[in-house]
Amino acid sequence: MTVHRSLTQDEINAFKRDGFLVARSLFDGDAVRDISNWTDALLSWPEEPGKHMVYYEDSLTEPGQRVVSRIENFCPHHDRFHNLVGEGVMIDMVSQLLGEPAVLFKEKINFKMPGGAGFTPHQDAQAGWNDYAQFYITALVCIDAATMENGCLEMVRGFHDRGLVGDEWAPLDDNAMRDMVFEPCPTAPGDAVFFDSYAPHQSAPNLTDNPRRVLYVTYNKASEGDHRAAYYSDKRKSFPPDVERLPDQEYVFRV
Repeated sequence: MTVHRSLTQDEINAFKRDGFLVARSLFDGDAVRDISNWTDALLSWPEEPGKHMVYYEDSLTEPGQRVVSRIENFCPHHDRFHNLVGEGVMIDMVSQLLGEPAVLFKEKINFKMPGGAGFTPHQDAQAGWNDYAQFYITALVCIDAATMENGCLEMVRGFHDRGLVGDEWAPLDDNAMRDMVFEPCPTAPGDAVFFDSYAPHQSAPNLTDNPRRVLYVTYNKASEGDHRAAYYSDKRKSFPPDVERLPDQEYVFRV
């Protein structure tokens, strides 16, 4: 998959001003179909301890039913996803925004199945990421149309330059959000959104009949080191995928 596009200086300036940037039609229809097919393949893989990490959640619309929430750590096991996020337009654009070469930190697909929950207001930096590097940029690639009805991303413009405004490992509270305005960012398949790790964001549940799949790929500056292996090793210990969980232990997703 080859996509040739660079960010303009106006786009870079907008990202620095707002903390996020929407890039429409970054991937064409053929590329989106490829990504969608690869995502379907991930979902069909058997779950095995030590490999890709599959997480489930309780459905909000079907009591007693568990639905897939997200899949992480799949790039080492899927060459095409590995190539998509490790070379080409996404890492090139993030490198432009960082002002130096980028390195992959983590990757996930949020499925937001029908009945899937939303995400409470937060900054990504609240999730203990500063233990690894000090700054990150996430690239979101829309696989299915993301709308207000199925829980599209909602961003706060211009708060990223205030640093950490909330507590680690807790959603943002009313005091932290006092002056925030969350702006819906509906996206079409192939659109991308770039946002920094201090930009507050949230999303609503999916109460429609169709999934809202989104690829999230997070990078940090190469000069701050490659922390991907350490991050996933730590995550397996603190919040393992469902297949690796102990039956008598409770696991709570915090941010």
